[in-house]
Amino acid sequence: PFSFETKDFKPRQVACYLTYTNAKTHKIILDNIKESALYSWKITGVGPRYCPSIEDKVTRFADKDRHQIFLEPEGFNTQEIYTNGFSSSLSEEIQIKALRTIEGLENVEIIRPAYAIEYDYVYQYQIKSSLETKNIDGLFLAGQINGTSGYEEAAAQGIIAGINAVQKTRKCEPLVLKRSQAYIGVLIDDLVTRGTEEPYRMFTSRAEYRLLLRQDNADARLRDFGFRLGLVSRAVYDQYRVKMSRIEALRDRLSQTVKFDAESKRQIVELGVEDTSKVSSLSDLLKRPGIKIGDLKMVGLLQSDEAREVEEQAEIAIKYEGYIKKQERQIKSFEKNEKTVIPPELDYREIPGLTNEAREKLSRYMPDSLGQASRISGVSPADISVLMVYLFSRERKAHVKANN
Repeated sequence: PFSFETKDFKPRQVACYLTYTNAKTHKIILDNIKESALYSWKITGVGPRYCPSIEDKVTRFADKDRHQIFLEPEGFNTQEIYTNGFSSSLSEEIQIKALRTIEGLENVEIIRPAYAIEYDYVYQYQIKSSLETKNIDGLFLAGQINGTSGYEEAAAQGIIAGINAVQKTRKCEPLVLKRSQAYIGVLIDDLVTRGTEEPYRMFTSRAEYRLLLRQDNADARLRDFGFRLGLVSRAVYDQYRVKMSRIEALRDRLSQTVKFDAESKRQIVELGVEDTSKVSSLSDLLKRPGIKIGDLKMVGLLQSDEAREVEEQAEIAIKYEGYIKKQERQIKSFEKNEKTVIPPELDYREIPGLTNEAREKLSRYMPDSLGQASRISGVSPADISVLMVYLFSRERKAHVKANN
């Protein structure tokens, strides 16, 4: 479940099926490729990289003699099947001819044929990190219009755009999540600083700090924001605070120095740790590969009746403590530049020492901070140094003027 409030999550499952295209399928598609909107240049946009059309598959991956087709029921009470893997812009006649060459689909009927779409999107330098457009005050955008592809990406932007539209009416600061706080932060920062030449998908590999951006600690990262914004009730927030305090208490308990007696040492050996002299706490044991809180309870070293999520969070924090601290140090270093705000009225043409490309890119993107400026393609570390010195000098002059 997406929500920590959802308990006993047991959704009803529906079976999906797997079949494959074959040489006959590919021949029909290749013989009629000129009819495809994508291959007749009726559509000129770049298609999504991670779900190519069937025309793309048989041309770009000509060495493959078959491609997977997932047959997915549309719902619990319908006979409609979605043919995942067969997106196409061929004519309905060619689509049905090709589909009927596939095993299991020999007698298939099409209720709605596949089709291609081409949509417009705004350039990344036209939107702020709050998802408000720079040129039209109060207009917030989310989803495909920002250059993304996928339901999750659209939903992530939608909630931020909605929150910030309300914040705007309240005359409050917008919610801008950092790259170190949420995948939403990575997604939006990528869009507004780096842009995209093709429909953008959010992958964990795009995040520098993914050790901190885990599904198990989403509430620890974001619940405070939700409560402050009025999206989380007091009752739910209080439950969350109790959970966090229990995690901290369990961590403290596990980290306390213990003098193990003969029986405890026997139990430690039972866990596969032969040298007990280097073990001074239960945390030391948890840091060993393969040892979990459940193992400590099983051999009698730990008595705990905490909820599974409390034990899991405490265990993760202890087991990965060294790596997490290293990543937190990286974030602190990174955030120095993030905190250096760039005034929106700054004229980059006045800054001596910037390359022409940097002037052009910075004037177009109008970054909010030095950190954001450093992630713009074409802006070099040398340009960032020049910009940093200029901002410092500008601030110092303003300070002197104010005191005089």
